[in-house]
Amino acid sequence: MKMRRLRARDPGFEAAIEGLTRYEAAQDDAVESAARDIIAAVRARGDAALLEYTARFDRLEAASVAELELGPDALAAALDAIAPDEANALRAAAERIRRFHERQRAESWQYADADGTQLGQRITPLERVGIYVPGGKAAYPSSVLMNAIPAKVAGVSEIVMVSPTPGGSRNPLVLAAAALGGVDRMFAVGGAQAVAALAYGTRSVPRVDKIVGPGNAYVAAAKRQVFGQVGIDMIAGPSEILVIGDGSTPADWVALDLFSQAEHDEIAQAILVSPDAAYLDAVEAEIARLLPTLARREVVTASLAARGALIEARDLDEACAIANRIAPEHLELSVADPHVWLPKLKNAGAIFLGRYSSEAIGDYCAGPNHVLPTAGTARYSSPLGVYDFQKRSSVIEVSRGGAVSLGRLAATLARGEGLDAHARSAEARLDERS
Repeated sequence: MKMRRLRARDPGFEAAIEGLTRYEAAQDDAVESAARDIIAAVRARGDAALLEYTARFDRLEAASVAELELGPDALAAALDAIAPDEANALRAAAERIRRFHERQRAESWQYADADGTQLGQRITPLERVGIYVPGGKAAYPSSVLMNAIPAKVAGVSEIVMVSPTPGGSRNPLVLAAAALGGVDRMFAVGGAQAVAALAYGTRSVPRVDKIVGPGNAYVAAAKRQVFGQVGIDMIAGPSEILVIGDGSTPADWVALDLFSQAEHDEIAQAILVSPDAAYLDAVEAEIARLLPTLARREVVTASLAARGALIEARDLDEACAIANRIAPEHLELSVADPHVWLPKLKNAGAIFLGRYSSEAIGDYCAGPNHVLPTAGTARYSSPLGVYDFQKRSSVIEVSRGGAVSLGRLAATLARGEGLDAHARSAEARLDERS
């Protein structure tokens, strides 16, 4: 296929980039309305509504929600039943993910002022977290590990997983990953109804403090609508990859790296930026050669046609500036000396250094989280991590001396704001009563 070609030196380049990379998580009125109705029904009728929607959307009849629940024993049995090579791969990935995230855990701290006032920050984990896992055609055991393991490392007491099982078909790898990730309870329910159950609770499904994990448009709409009642991780857009190449990485490797994100769906984005026009030609030729061999070639073709691009920069400095402008989910710095250029990159969800660091390894088993900011939000947000499952509380213990000096200061500022009771509250500690 013929790829879209852009040159940074051409007039209109900025406008072209803006049009190419703009993605807004469009709020379809029909989807939003349907999600709102489902949430209201689950809030009003609890388990009964959950069972009705599960029968309607997933073709799964059950007399009670208890029939849709799987506990730790059932998940462990699934792990025991899968093929040894699959189990070993999941275990190895889980161990790498756990080892990376253990380094993210924040600890409480405090310090003392000269007058004896103690100030600090207390770190506590969320008590209960809900994980949404897509089911049916889209089944991602790797996402189970990436969402559950950081929560367990943070110290979350209970993880409740929801995942649709259309027609009663349960993906054994998803169940096995749930066992390895430390999931405590799983319910075979999905869609906006599962999000509502987690957010508000039903007789059978416990209310959680935060909901994480990807889903379809109805799940995204429901997460958006329950935010504030519970925390959420993010509203994710399509998957993205941007490769900066200097020509030192084989062209077919880069073509396959671009395919690896384009195959997610028709609106995923794959971009190569290079100062070497001949290299762009070589990668385009490999795309044309390899595309017919792909299992998901129709999806890849549609994705590359809609949102893919080969961009010629003046030099690697400009390539890095373009990457910062786009702020991609995944950024491959596929150059001879990536550490020289790494300091120039400010905006990316995950950065892969050197020719051997394929994004695909990051998706499964490198260790860092693959739940990443998309649609340019890497300008201000971060990958999912242990910190998403921990809360910070400020701790203040004012000494007798601090009550006098800080009380006067607070009273002055309070009166400047016209808040008399604040001032008097602070001044009440200024007398000598113990």
